Amino acid sequence: MPKPDPIDEISIGGDVIRLGQFLKFAGLLDSGGDAKEVIIDGFVQVNGEEERRRGRQLHDGDLVTFQGRTVRVRP
Repeated sequence: MPKPDPIDEISIGGDVIRLGQFLKFAGLLDSGGDAKEVIIDGFVQVNGEEERRRGRQLHDGDLVTFQGRTVRVRP
């Protein structure tokens, strides 16, 4: 049985960050335009659920998954 991929923790330097910003900050995407497209198209999950709001506020401990990579938000 394969092991799940490790979850990277990304420190955002504050308490809250928007999903679109976080995708760029975490290195999951290169631009805000790319982030907008993948979020609207339903390719991003937050805490295991599809999220289509680019302005979704992320907090400490939230898990963001895109293209099989999951990262945890840390302050």
